[in-house]
Amino acid sequence: MANVNDVVIKIATVNGTGSASANGLLMKSIFRMGVPVVGKNYFPSNIQGLPTWYEIRVTGAGYQSRSNRVDVMVAMNAQTYTRDMADVSPGGWLIYDSTWPRSQTLNREDISVIGIPFSRLCNESFEGARARILMKNVAYVGAVAALLDIDLKVVTALLEETFAAKAHLVESNVQAIRLGYDFARENVTCPLPMHIEAMDATSNCVIMDGNTAAGLGCMYAGATVGAWYPITPSTSLMDAFRKFCSRYRVDPKTGKNTYCVIQAEDELAAIGMVLGAAWNGARSFTPTSGPGISLMSEFIGYAYYAEIPTVIFDVQRTGPSTGMPTRTQQCDILSCAYASHGDTKHVLLFPANPAECFYMAPIAFDMAERLQTPVMVLSDLDIGMNDWMIPELQWDDSYVPDRGKVLTAQQLEEMDRFYRYLDVDGDGIPYRSLPGVHPKGAYFTRGSGHTKLGAYTEDSAAYQDVVDRLLVKWETARAILPKADIRYSKLNKAGIITIGSGDGACIEALDRLAMQNIRLNYCRIKSFPFGNDVSEFIKQHDVVYVVEQNRDAQLRTLLVNDIEADQTKLVPLLHYNGMPINSGFVVDRVLTEVAKGRAA
Repeated sequence: MANVNDVVIKIATVNGTGSASANGLLMKSIFRMGVPVVGKNYFPSNIQGLPTWYEIRVTGAGYQSRSNRVDVMVAMNAQTYTRDMADVSPGGWLIYDSTWPRSQTLNREDISVIGIPFSRLCNESFEGARARILMKNVAYVGAVAALLDIDLKVVTALLEETFAAKAHLVESNVQAIRLGYDFARENVTCPLPMHIEAMDATSNCVIMDGNTAAGLGCMYAGATVGAWYPITPSTSLMDAFRKFCSRYRVDPKTGKNTYCVIQAEDELAAIGMVLGAAWNGARSFTPTSGPGISLMSEFIGYAYYAEIPTVIFDVQRTGPSTGMPTRTQQCDILSCAYASHGDTKHVLLFPANPAECFYMAPIAFDMAERLQTPVMVLSDLDIGMNDWMIPELQWDDSYVPDRGKVLTAQQLEEMDRFYRYLDVDGDGIPYRSLPGVHPKGAYFTRGSGHTKLGAYTEDSAAYQDVVDRLLVKWETARAILPKADIRYSKLNKAGIITIGSGDGACIEALDRLAMQNIRLNYCRIKSFPFGNDVSEFIKQHDVVYVVEQNRDAQLRTLLVNDIEADQTKLVPLLHYNGMPINSGFVVDRVLTEVAKGRAA
């Protein structure tokens, strides 16, 4: 029976051989046919020479997560044949370069093997070793197009757009595509039973990664200063911000930049720079990953206590220490929530996809200035660097940044005295002034003990008065941060809680479990501190499965700590091997718990 628009294609190549362009061409061609796709890149942390994989999930149903199967494996790396063949699901196909013989011991009776001599075809048609390697990758795009019935006109049109500025490359690339396409059509029954048919499900969507979306969101939010130290997987966020600013943040009269991007000597310097800029009134931010958060912690605590607003984008990767820099996790939850020594609590936002990276950027800056505190946006490598299909981003021209309680020169002039850390309104948030606005607004910015009037102190009561007031601010934050996305039916006794990139896998898992008559309510948390809606969700269920991508159940710990959730109800489902979470993991783990007698 034919399976249409439900295909997982995995391509095994060698890092540094130009396969990224070919893989992107294949994925975007399917998208151009109106068919929803998800692209996941699994690449090594070195420059070249090690195995790399790209996974394209064609999902007519529009699911956003990685699948837990492989239907078509394009095995272009002989060194990983055994592993690649093992990954193919029963009934699937393996395509390999048959220019050289392959050991018969690598055969499997439950899959079909298709040999296409990509190297021979390219060696006969192109000159030069580098050109032949590059064109071999393009040739497999043509072969897959034939086997899965991908519209070749769409592929070539996209190719012409891609190389519009380098017309001399179009002819050779089209030739390579035809080599793979024609060989497959002439030697294999095409299309395969599992194939792709045009739809109209992507007309109002774009393909974008989370770092690009976040960089655009920062510019839209009014950020003018960014400082960072390069680190995988967050560097491309600042690259995107700088690219957008170079186009849109240039004074049309003078031609001068109206933004500042600084590559610091390390993460400690980067956070210091953005805090200095924020203290002076600029909207500033820094992107980093887990090791950077560790190095920034002292300054983050300083910003919390001195009440300086700034935004930190933490694109999480595996740890501890260097870990696996090009693999994904959600392992910085606790280190961000309580960054720095002493009693600190930090506002966190959890985007689930690139669209939310864009929309949460202005929220992060608004909350930072409104609450006068650092705000951290916890993305991850899967969101930040992979290809996602998202609705076209909407730019709200009426948006006005919320600068919070910033006093003007006139307001300062009319005051008898200005006290930086005095809570006037009872919400825990004092008023602040910016340097140079008015002499009455001058004050010492202290990371040492200070009173509510801003004076240095080592008096116990005066110190405690300030840190207790910060807890009042914390409760104010709880009421104004984004609410959870909750899908609720009172008939269900069990629920699922997750954050960030766990959303796609959980949404699909809910559908798959419902097919087995297991129905669960759903809560995706968008911010910390947690709102009353999250507390109520937990209270309404006998069992709540907490799905997160780390070993130590950090989200579950935070739920217990922050809202005193009943930990006997919270069952951790932990995925932490560095690969993006998939719905199969959630389904299998829930079924295991149900078999133990857990409510469902």
